[in-house]
Amino acid sequence: MEKLVIVAIGGNSLVRDNGRDTIQDQFESVCETAVNIADMVQEGYNVAVTHGNGPQVGFGLRRSEIAGKVAGMAPVPLVNCVADTQGGIGYQIHQALMNEFAKRGINKKVATLITQVEVSIDDPNFKNPIKPVGSFFTKEQAEEMKNEHPDWIFVEDSQRGYRRVVPSPKPIDIVEKEAIKSLIEDGYVVIAVGGGGIPVFKTGNNTYEGIDAVIDKDFATSLLAEQINAETLIITTGVSKVFINFGKPDQQALENITVEETKQYVLENHFPPGSMLPKIEASLNFLENNGTRVIITNPESLKDAIKEKAGTHIIKIDSTCNTVNM
Repeated sequence: MEKLVIVAIGGNSLVRDNGRDTIQDQFESVCETAVNIADMVQEGYNVAVTHGNGPQVGFGLRRSEIAGKVAGMAPVPLVNCVADTQGGIGYQIHQALMNEFAKRGINKKVATLITQVEVSIDDPNFKNPIKPVGSFFTKEQAEEMKNEHPDWIFVEDSQRGYRRVVPSPKPIDIVEKEAIKSLIEDGYVVIAVGGGGIPVFKTGNNTYEGIDAVIDKDFATSLLAEQINAETLIITTGVSKVFINFGKPDQQALENITVEETKQYVLENHFPPGSMLPKIEASLNFLENNGTRVIITNPESLKDAIKEKAGTHIIKIDSTCNTVNM
């Protein structure tokens, strides 16, 4: 089987801006990303795809709230919003990849799998919401919504404004991992673990129940990569490379960094929580659990990044102080 690469598409990268956030706008962004993923398949890589859904879940919750006020409709639980967006975004990626393969004459099948991800009901993140969802707001807008919804929590995110945050427990198992692995081995490009997966917990009688939360897609992708033995994890984001001192006069782009250097940057608080930090932590988890390499870049740089011509590459150093062969 070809080398297995998992590509994690950021939910924010599918939303162009607050003025261009329709379903059609999102599909256009998906189609652009599909071109870059098809490039990798054409290069001979076996690819699995995951995606975020933070903005889309926020939109869904907002629509549910408005529908409740205007038409008296019952609210949609957060866990169902996660499932809904997993299906909706997965459908768009699926169709875009099928169409791109058809245009190029690539004989490759695509499968989208609704994926549940197990979490612990005792996870402390349920008491400390940190996952941003929905649109960016000004401080004044956030305060106005907070007054309307006292139980909502807003935080500043990436120096771009304020966003609502919800519980984000750590994933402990991909429920459908064997099905995902089988599809990949059968030659499919698999789209799975959308939005970090639908959060479920295991009951005392060994059954599953959904729970209101949004799992960080990078942590879930890292766990999936470990469980299906992927060699490379690519995390796409809004920037071509990771920066330290981001937004400051002395900001510096990172190209090739070691695991130890990355850990030091984490200790120095270079990566914002709820934004770049989860991507970095997920990368370290993957590399410390037998992963080979991690690339962080924007979707349009995927083809160059896989050839080590773009992006930030986090690499291992073996016991003889040599880089691991890529």
